[in-house]
Amino acid sequence: MADEAKSHGRRTSVRNGEAAAGDLPTDPRTGKALTPRPQPGYYPDFSTLSQEAFWDEATRNVVRTRVENTPPIRFFTADEARLMEAVCNRVLPQDDRDADHRIAIVPTIDERLHSGRIDGYRYADMPSDREAHRLGLQGIEAMAHHLYGRSFIELGPSEQDSVLLRLHAGDPAGGDDIWGRLPVSRYWLLLVQDVLEAYYAHPYAWDEIGFGGPAYPRGYMRLEHGLPEPWEAPEQRYEWTAPASSLSGSYSPLGGSGEITSGQEGSH
Repeated sequence: MADEAKSHGRRTSVRNGEAAAGDLPTDPRTGKALTPRPQPGYYPDFSTLSQEAFWDEATRNVVRTRVENTPPIRFFTADEARLMEAVCNRVLPQDDRDADHRIAIVPTIDERLHSGRIDGYRYADMPSDREAHRLGLQGIEAMAHHLYGRSFIELGPSEQDSVLLRLHAGDPAGGDDIWGRLPVSRYWLLLVQDVLEAYYAHPYAWDEIGFGGPAYPRGYMRLEHGLPEPWEAPEQRYEWTAPASSLSGSYSPLGGSGEITSGQEGSH
């Protein structure tokens, strides 16, 4: 499940957004939890915004807005937004980021749904993105109550993961009336794609993966032989070990069938 979201060891979160030390990835040399940092990942000295002098004004404004202006919540209700936050914290946890550098995923998804931005199509067996997310949240909540007798936001990290793992497996427990109207595997892909799109559209995520941001109008200089551009930072890898409670080390095909099925937003 979580491996669809990230290849890097961000796997745990709790209700208040702070993970306990035992739920965090650890340094195998010391056995101690890796502490949150302003810039996680393998490019700790890189800043995409350091390249803004090479962008035109329109590009600079778009990128700056993503850092400086978090969209308000206008589509989700307050309860839906809290539940969606808890879900996103498990699909793509950010416990390795300090509080000042966490990426606002839910507001970005909310903005897309509020504005009605879509890819121009939907599957015949899927409702609109707006209805799909509302139904999906209801389904997740119904599953949490069916499996554990509590709201999803009241569950611990492992329990929350087990609920979402049932979605990934295409085997929801509870909420049959909802999943009868909402194809579970298509919804799972829609959810994961929305989370990924929100995260990796943000310059902080670009810093994490060493992406230099828009190449316009400068362009790229070195297009062959895998050579780095002059502004790219060298990778600085470090070792980490997943916590014992993590499900990230296991793999199972989407829907339990091995078939790759596109979500509402497609396979891109």
